[in-house]
Amino acid sequence: MASRDKTRSSTHRLRPGPNGLPRGQVTEIQRGRMLAATVEAVEEVGYARLTVAQVIGRAKVSRKTFYDVFLDREDCFLAAFNEAIGRVEAVAVEAYEQQSSWREGMRASLTAILAFMQSEPGLARLCVVEALGAGPRVLARRGEMLKQLERVVDSGRKTTGARSAGARSTRSAREPADITAEGIVGAVFAVLHTRLLTGGRKPLTELVGPLMSMIVLPYLGARVANNELTRPAPKLPKASIAAQPIRRDPLEGLDMRLTYRTVRVLTVIGENPGASNREVAEGSGIADQGQISKLLTRLERLDLVTNTGEGQLKGGSNAWHLTDRGAQVERATRPR
Repeated sequence: MASRDKTRSSTHRLRPGPNGLPRGQVTEIQRGRMLAATVEAVEEVGYARLTVAQVIGRAKVSRKTFYDVFLDREDCFLAAFNEAIGRVEAVAVEAYEQQSSWREGMRASLTAILAFMQSEPGLARLCVVEALGAGPRVLARRGEMLKQLERVVDSGRKTTGARSAGARSTRSAREPADITAEGIVGAVFAVLHTRLLTGGRKPLTELVGPLMSMIVLPYLGARVANNELTRPAPKLPKASIAAQPIRRDPLEGLDMRLTYRTVRVLTVIGENPGASNREVAEGSGIADQGQISKLLTRLERLDLVTNTGEGQLKGGSNAWHLTDRGAQVERATRPR
C-alpha cells in the first residue's frame, strides 16, 4: 500500500492540466523514467525475465501510462536500445572525425566505444548481450546497426593501396573478401559478448590493441596489425554529453508539483542569471510581488535556486541563479 501511495504522489506532480506541465513534457519525463527503469531491470534480471510490472514499479508510473507510451515490453526495450546505441554512435563518430586516416579513426572510435561500455556496463550489456534474446523488432534494429558498422570497417578497403611494397606478399596484396567486414564485426561482438557475460576486473579498454590488430589485418597487412598490438595504451576520450547514461527522472524526490508558472520562473532565471525578484516576476508574467517572493523562497528551500545578492540588507536586491539541480529540472521541463 505504501508503494502504491508513493507512486500516486509521484505521478500527481507530473499530471498535465491548466496549472501543470504541458502534456508533451509530462510524457517525455515519464518516458525517460521508464527507459532508465528498463535498463536497471534488464541489468538485474535480463530481458527474458523482464516484465512490465518491473518497469513501472521502478519508474513509479501506472500501467496505463506505460501502455500510453509503449506497445509492450519489447517496444520499451527497443526504445532503450535505440537511445543507448545512439549515444554510442555519437561518441564514436565524434572520435572518428577528429582523425585524419581510417586506421587512426578506427582506433579512436573503438577506444571511445570501449570507454563508454566500461563506464556504463548496464547499457553495454543491454546492447551486446540482452538484445540477442529480444524480439524480432530489436533483432532487426540490431542488424541495421551491424550493417552500419560493417560499412565503416570496410572503408578500410580504400587504404589497401597504401601498404609499402616491402610489406606486400602475393597473398596479402589481394583484395579482401566481400565478407571481411562482416566477419570482423561479428568477431569483435563475440569478444565483447564474452567479456560482458563473464564479467571480470580487466578494463574493456585493454582490448583496443588486440581488436585493432584484428580489424586492420585484412586491409593493411600483418606488419601494421602487429604494430597495433604493441602501441601504447590509448588516451581515453574526455567525457561527452553523448556518453551520459539514459537519463533518470530529474523530478525524483522533488517535494512539489511543478506548475507552468514555476517552470517559467526557472526558465527566466536560467536565461538571466543574477535576475532580481522584479526581473524574474516580469519575465514570468507574475504581477504580485508577494507571490514571486514566496515562490522564490520555496524554490530556494528545495535547492533549485540560490540567491547571491544582498536582499537581506536594507536597499539591497536579490540575484537569483539556478543550482545544478535547478538547471537539470529546468532543462527537463523547458517548454518545447
